[in-house]
Amino acid sequence: MIKRNLIPLFTFFRKFLNKGQERSIKAKKNILTSLLIKGGSIVISLVLVPLTINYVNADRYGIWLTISSIVAWFSFFDIGLTQGLRNKFAEAKASGDDESAQVFVSTAYAILTIVFLSVWILFLFINPFLDWSNMLNLANDYKSELSILVLIVFTYFCFQFVFKIITTIMTADQEPAKASLIDLVSQILSLIIIGLLVMTTSGSLIYLGLALCLSPLVTLIAANLLLFRTKYRPYRPTLSKVKFSHAKSLFNLGMMFFVIQIAAIVQFETANIIIARNFGPSQVTSYNIVYKYFNVLTMGFVIFLSPFWSASTEAYLKKDIEWIKNSMRKYNLLNIAFVFIGGVMLIFSNKIYDLWLGAGTVEISFPLSLWGFIYVSTIIFGSKYVSFLNGISALYIQFWASIFSPIIFIGLVFLFLNYFRMGVYALFIASVLANINGFIIAPLQYYMIIVKNKKGLWLK
Repeated sequence: MIKRNLIPLFTFFRKFLNKGQERSIKAKKNILTSLLIKGGSIVISLVLVPLTINYVNADRYGIWLTISSIVAWFSFFDIGLTQGLRNKFAEAKASGDDESAQVFVSTAYAILTIVFLSVWILFLFINPFLDWSNMLNLANDYKSELSILVLIVFTYFCFQFVFKIITTIMTADQEPAKASLIDLVSQILSLIIIGLLVMTTSGSLIYLGLALCLSPLVTLIAANLLLFRTKYRPYRPTLSKVKFSHAKSLFNLGMMFFVIQIAAIVQFETANIIIARNFGPSQVTSYNIVYKYFNVLTMGFVIFLSPFWSASTEAYLKKDIEWIKNSMRKYNLLNIAFVFIGGVMLIFSNKIYDLWLGAGTVEISFPLSLWGFIYVSTIIFGSKYVSFLNGISALYIQFWASIFSPIIFIGLVFLFLNYFRMGVYALFIASVLANINGFIIAPLQYYMIIVKNKKGLWLK
C-alpha cells in the first residue's frame, strides 16, 4: 500500500527533474546528487572536529589549523590559473571545440606542475632553517614536530594543486556533484584513518597531518587516472598538446582571479595567524569551531549554487538572459531560507556546541557566534552575484575591489584589537566590513549588466 502511494510522488519528482531547458535539467540533477554527496561531506567534516580535538587536544588542533593557514598562502602560486581554465574549458566545450579544450587542459597541467614542483623543491632546502615554534610564539618543545608537520602539509598543498585540475574540469563541465564525490571519498578515508589513530596511538601532530593530507592526495591521483581513461579521455593532458602560447589567455583571465584569491587568502587565512599570536592556539580552535558550524550554511548553499557558474558562461554566450534572471530570483528566495535557518542555529548554538564537542571542551562566547553567523550570511548573499560575474569573466571591478579589501581588513583588525580591545569576534566583524564587493558592488554590477543591459566598465 505504501509503495503504491509513493508511485505518484516518484512520478512527479521525475517530471520535475526532466522539465525545462537542458541547462536547467542538468543543474537540477546535479543539485539533487550534490545534496546527497555534500550532505555526507558536511556530516563527516563535523564528526572529524571532535574526533581530531580528542586525538591531539584543543591547543594542538589550533596549531594544526594555524599551520594549514600559513601553508595555504602558497596557493597564490596558482595565479588563478585553474579558475581561468574553468571558464576557457567551459567556453571551448560549449562551442564544441574539443581540440582547444584539450590544449587548455594540457597547458594548465604543464604550467602548474613546473611551478609547484619548483616551489616544493625550494621549500625542501629552506624549511630546515625555519623556526616555526618561534614564528608562532610556541614553546621550543614543538620545534622538531612542527618542522615535519609543515613539510607534510606543504607537500600536500603543492601536489594537490596539480591533481585537483580534474575537479576544475568536472565543474566546468557542469558536473559539480561528481567533483564533490572525490572530496567525500577522501573525507571518508581521513575519518577511517583518524579513527584508527585514536585507537592505536597517542596524540601526534605528525600522524594527524599524514591522515588529513595523504587521503585527499591519493583520492585525487586515482580520480585523474580513472577519469582521463574514461569520460574525459578526449581532454586528457599530453605533452604534444601543451602550447604555452595558449597560456596567455589563461593568464590574462587567471591574473584577475589571482588577485581576487590573494584578497581571500589575506582575509580568511591570516585570521588564524593573528588569533594565534594575540590570543593563543586555543582561541584559534574556538574561532574555527564557530566558522565550521555556520559554514555548514555556506556549504549547503554552494550545493545549489555550484552549477550556476559554468551554466552562466553558457547562458550568457547564448544570450539567454531570461534564464539568468529566473535563476537569480530562485537563488534570492533560497538565500532568505538559509538566513532563517542560520538564525535558528544561532539561538541554539551553545547547546549544539556541547552536544557536538562535549560540554566544556571549548569555550565559545555568544558575540563570537553572532558575528560568525553575520559573516556567513554576507558571504552567502554575495556568492550568487560573484558566481555569475565569474562565469561571464566580468572581473575588472571585482579585481580592484579585491586590492582594497585586504587593506581594509588588516586596518580594521588592528583598530579593533589594539584600540577597542575587542575579542576574537573582531576578526569576523572586520571580514564583514571589508567584503564590500560581495554585498554592495557585485549585486550592483549584476543589476547593471542583466537588468539595465549596460556594457563597458560593468562587463570588463
